[in-house]
Amino acid sequence: MHAIPMVVRNYPSGVCAFLLGASLALRAFGAEAPPPRQPAPSPEQPAVEQHFKAEQQTSEGSVSIGGRNIDYQALAGTLVIHPKGWDDVPQNADKDKPVPEASMFYAAYFAKGAKAERRPITFLYNGGPGSSTVWLHMGAFGPRRVVTASDTHTAAAPYEIVPNEYSLLDVSDLVFVDAPGTGFSRIGGKDKEREKAFYGIDADAQAFVDFIYQFLSRYERWNSPKFLFGESYGTTRNAVVVNLLQSERFVDVNGVIDLSQAQLWEDLPDFEDANPGSDLVFVLGLPTFAATAWYHHALAPDAPRELEALLKEVEQFATSEYLVALQAGAGLDAAERRSIVRKLNRYTGLPEATIEKANLRISGGVFEKHLKGDSDVTVGRLDSRFSGPTMDPLSKAADYDPQEAAIGSAYVSALNKYVRSDLKFGADRTYKPEIDVFPVWNFQHQAPGIPAALPLTPNVLPDLAAAMKRNPQLKVMFNSGYYDIATPFFATLYERDHLSIPEKLRANVEVALYESGHMVYAHEASHRALHDKVASFIQRASAEPAAATQRDR
Repeated sequence: MHAIPMVVRNYPSGVCAFLLGASLALRAFGAEAPPPRQPAPSPEQPAVEQHFKAEQQTSEGSVSIGGRNIDYQALAGTLVIHPKGWDDVPQNADKDKPVPEASMFYAAYFAKGAKAERRPITFLYNGGPGSSTVWLHMGAFGPRRVVTASDTHTAAAPYEIVPNEYSLLDVSDLVFVDAPGTGFSRIGGKDKEREKAFYGIDADAQAFVDFIYQFLSRYERWNSPKFLFGESYGTTRNAVVVNLLQSERFVDVNGVIDLSQAQLWEDLPDFEDANPGSDLVFVLGLPTFAATAWYHHALAPDAPRELEALLKEVEQFATSEYLVALQAGAGLDAAERRSIVRKLNRYTGLPEATIEKANLRISGGVFEKHLKGDSDVTVGRLDSRFSGPTMDPLSKAADYDPQEAAIGSAYVSALNKYVRSDLKFGADRTYKPEIDVFPVWNFQHQAPGIPAALPLTPNVLPDLAAAMKRNPQLKVMFNSGYYDIATPFFATLYERDHLSIPEKLRANVEVALYESGHMVYAHEASHRALHDKVASFIQRASAEPAAATQRDR
């Protein structure tokens, strides 16, 4: 659960898990972590009221991955983060107006016995905006994971928490980070100042840049290969963060890993009403609808029986006949319209009457609600393999997400148990899996080369492109599930092909697709494949810069 909230459909803020953890890398792994470094206030400046202080709890564990046992040191703690422009010695401090600051929680895992300069470190986070990183931590890559049902509602507690054989600790140290205000992360300061300081595309990215910069110093990881892993809105964050790290902080990153991509928001099915007249979203969502209909055995009898053949045919139709028909608008010939309706019925399983009422433009919510025809069943948004009872049979679109309802309790319960019993943190605190910041989130973004933030539909592809141009050795990996309606896989392919980068850099981008949904790791076979592909990516991207340097000598 970590998808961009379904504001258009008035959903509760989806588990936007659109992720991040790592363990102390001292020269002698297993030594106690150094105490937090607190800058002394300047004698020439009044002391600024501080809301938080850095914290840290240390523990140990082990996990078996691929038959190899890995002992690790775990650190659960917080770092204190400030908005852009903060200095160690603040100027013109006003005690009556405390500067906003955030205490950002992390769970970090460091493999014992490894040399920091040889050991990659990966920062992981979910998205939302407004989601903690419980989903990536307890479902994908932490050393422990919660077991959930593959495509049905997971039974209530007790939940099974097991060693995670798909953790990425076999190839990288891990740092799972909660965004300001989520999880155990907290924000101090007056309400409006707090929102301005941390709730927005650019403000949020600055907070994560500050966190990563501090973490590298505190745990002496400056010379480690560095990776960013973002899920859902975390991929929006990834593009901005990697560009800021490299352009403003001179921190080159080895690789950026996106899961369930959301970088060009115009192509997200939940925002079709935000940009009327643009039909791209309907084209890019159609293959996911077809895959979902295939999974639920709702296709027309004459549709291809194999998923791969079906998707190839639908992608061709979507980018040719369907796109031309949508662009024709009200001028579409009646006979051509009838032909398109029949083909949409064939590929999606939706009743022809529903397609006509939708004016050929099938939104995610309409598809989820009406795939089963007049039945009282709604399919999932984050993972359309899931389905559940319809909340309101008379509603136009789906009213909730069956996958979020099916596994949310398991993840949150497991995290609350694990972090307190194993990581020894947060005994008297409330863990916030999600907070509702969407209504106050500042979506204006100042893209590279643009003199001001612009009020446009979010698009951070220019940020990723700028980062790749600045660092031509930066590697990028996109991962998407066929059954993800929130961030469709065909949109991921579109974004890959529309990155404004030189042709020679396109070899630096790779894509992996899975028979799963938004949370690819919710399907065990896909989870295994995700681990293997990401682990290979990290290993290759860690080795190639050194090899390139040797070649240049």
